[in-house]
Amino acid sequence: MMSHDQLLDLLRRHPNQYVSGAMMSEELNVSRTAVWKQIRKLEGAGYEIEASTRLGYRLVYSPDAISSEELTEARSSQRFGQSVHYYEQVKSTQDAARELAEAGAPEGTLVLAEEQTGGRGRMGRGWVSPQGKGIWMSMVMRPHVPIHCAPQLTLLTAVALCRSLRRLTVLPIGIKWPNDLLIHGKKISGILLESAAEDERLKYIVAGVGISVNLSERDYPEELLTKATSLRIEAGGAFSRSAIVKDFLAEWETLYDLFLQEGFSAIAALWESLSVSIGQKVRLITPQGELEGVPVGLEESGAIRVERADGSIVTIFSAEMGEPLSRS
Repeated sequence: MMSHDQLLDLLRRHPNQYVSGAMMSEELNVSRTAVWKQIRKLEGAGYEIEASTRLGYRLVYSPDAISSEELTEARSSQRFGQSVHYYEQVKSTQDAARELAEAGAPEGTLVLAEEQTGGRGRMGRGWVSPQGKGIWMSMVMRPHVPIHCAPQLTLLTAVALCRSLRRLTVLPIGIKWPNDLLIHGKKISGILLESAAEDERLKYIVAGVGISVNLSERDYPEELLTKATSLRIEAGGAFSRSAIVKDFLAEWETLYDLFLQEGFSAIAALWESLSVSIGQKVRLITPQGELEGVPVGLEESGAIRVERADGSIVTIFSAEMGEPLSRS
């Protein structure tokens, strides 16, 4: 029986070239239907194979492997990523990390998955997380801070990820309040922090981060193509997922230590410098209703200050922020 490796080896022996179905069938001694079925399985594993009725098949993209051993050995962070739990598939890295946190896993314990079947973002939304294309991760954090500081850590995570990705990709990535990362108005990352408290102190936080690294246009439902993108789509080339995880963990830990030592003010200044929301008229959907205004800065709590048309300033703690209504 033909294996994945045999089919991949055949395609890789003809880089940037089409291999006809007849040739594949003959060389591998299987039917053309068997070839087609194996190609579908490879696509399900994250490989991109271009098909042409006249020419055959051509390998376009192979997913890069994330090595938990490499991450553990080569990381420059001291605590973040000290223990890596790697899965081929999970329903949600958040759920897996929460179970570890409840069992006493130390701060910095990291859960990575090649694929999530039930990934989720803020407000219970689903998250597109196909196999071998992105970074789907959650980490256990145990900060000794009051529970009201949790929103600050959400913003801190966004700053760390934005700074890291800008450095690695040289793409114009910015942050939309509170924690969405965008390129040219399209989302490339989502961040979700879920906490457990005890006696008004944080017991632990599970910080989930999804990064659309090497997804192609065909990985997204058509209705999301105007709203979502990936680093690969924007840069025109693929990136090493392991390199991104390592750099992000180091940046994340550096800013986390700064936060624990000096408070939120330095993080807030960094967030404002990376924001695509500040100075732009936007519509916000809050629990109390809709409002329009121009975000002007962050509060110490992590809430955002918004200037209304009449000059009044309102403080927003929770809202869904829309696209800019006008640009300054």
